[in-house]
Amino acid sequence: MGSFRQQRQSGFTLIELIIVIVIIGILAAVAIPKFASLTDDAKNGVAQGAAGAAASAAATYYAQCKGNLASCTTALSDCSVITNLVSLPGTFAISSGALTTDATGACTVSDGETPAHTASFVALGS
Repeated sequence: MGSFRQQRQSGFTLIELIIVIVIIGILAAVAIPKFASLTDDAKNGVAQGAAGAAASAAATYYAQCKGNLASCTTALSDCSVITNLVSLPGTFAISSGALTTDATGACTVSDGETPAHTASFVALGS
């Protein structure tokens, strides 16, 4: 007589698989909005960094002109002139607000997307 061994199959039941899929779905529903807000935060950070770089470039140019350290052929009479002093990332641009001579003026760096990612800075006029 031959002996028959009872083979036991191992694996996951359908209920276990469904529970795992539901848990993964819940985690994805919570995580996806967090990643979307991280993207917006990153773009706002880039806008603030670009505004800081533009303000620094304008202040450096102003100091060089006032100290006669460089030939200053371009007066900083408009915010758009600052784009010649600094390289802005991606689609960012500086607004075209007026700057007052030997005073400060506010300029805005924006990427033109909705929602807007903007940052303002103060530039010295020459």
